[in-house]
Amino acid sequence: MAMNTTSVAPSSPGLFIRPLAIILLIVALVVGLPGNAFVVWSILARMRKRSVTALLVLNLALADLAVLLTAPFFLSFLAQNTWHFELVGCRLSFYVCGVSMYASVLLIMAMSLDRSLAVARPFLSQKLRTKAMAGRVLAGIWVASVLLATPVFVYRKVTPMNNNKSQYCSVDYPKESHRAFHLLFETITGFLLPFLAVVASYSDIGRRLQARRFRRSRRTGRLVVLIILAFAAFWLPYHLVNLAEASRAMAGLKYMSGSVGLKLSLARKVLIALAFLSSSVNPVLYACAGGGLLRTAGVGFVAKLLEATGSEAYSTRRGGTLGQTVKGAPTSPEPGPAESLTSPPTPSSDN
Repeated sequence: MAMNTTSVAPSSPGLFIRPLAIILLIVALVVGLPGNAFVVWSILARMRKRSVTALLVLNLALADLAVLLTAPFFLSFLAQNTWHFELVGCRLSFYVCGVSMYASVLLIMAMSLDRSLAVARPFLSQKLRTKAMAGRVLAGIWVASVLLATPVFVYRKVTPMNNNKSQYCSVDYPKESHRAFHLLFETITGFLLPFLAVVASYSDIGRRLQARRFRRSRRTGRLVVLIILAFAAFWLPYHLVNLAEASRAMAGLKYMSGSVGLKLSLARKVLIALAFLSSSVNPVLYACAGGGLLRTAGVGFVAKLLEATGSEAYSTRRGGTLGQTVKGAPTSPEPGPAESLTSPPTPSSDN
């Protein structure tokens, strides 16, 4: 069995990677852990009637919390350059990250598809947008995430390094073809297909709103672009590295062979830390979207924000959708580009 190791430890040519990864993980923990915990507390403790939107935001916050709770394991490894948590800790840590990654991406995809349905078929959207349906969608997303992340669990192992003085939590592929399969599978199912669905959904929304000469359509277009860019910013570089390493594996090149292989390995370490940082940005964006609610509602601003943007009553009146709140981009309670995006005009004959 060929021994191919992928750890989060920096190699000697990239010593600067270690402090950079530590800084990113610490920032993610300091900002994201209390922030996402506050969002969960706000929804569970401050909202009497939890809207569909609130349930979706709750699941996104839980997915982010799950990722951030594994960060101390990686910080310990980076600080001491050895893995102390045995094979079980190795597999579970990366598996939780994989499940959470899939859950977050699939939630964004579902929200985007629902937004497109709301604009194209608003009456059908309102009929389908129930808590029962949301529960089925959420259950399906988590089950799919658990299954799709299985390769992360299977291929992980603890590898002795440096004359058995250190241990790395690494991946071990029996053949390079397994590496290529795993990397391509992760990129296609965890980024490419969901991202294409997001782009297609927002393109359809923009086309329909422009055709109807919707007010603020120009501002709405800018908002859509920002949502797509924010989605891609944290994950596109990581998956580009996946594709590059998969191409090398299919060409028969061993992992970390040559200067290109070494650079890709170092880039992956930073991008893994950056992915943790992506799990900390949502509470900050919720606070920005809250605007004046921070002053008027205090610690209850998240509940007020979700009540204003996501309640079923509001959705019925305004033609709202299951995805009024996208990860990192909750809508504003005042009329604006976000409301324009999810509140289509009176349905025409084509609906």
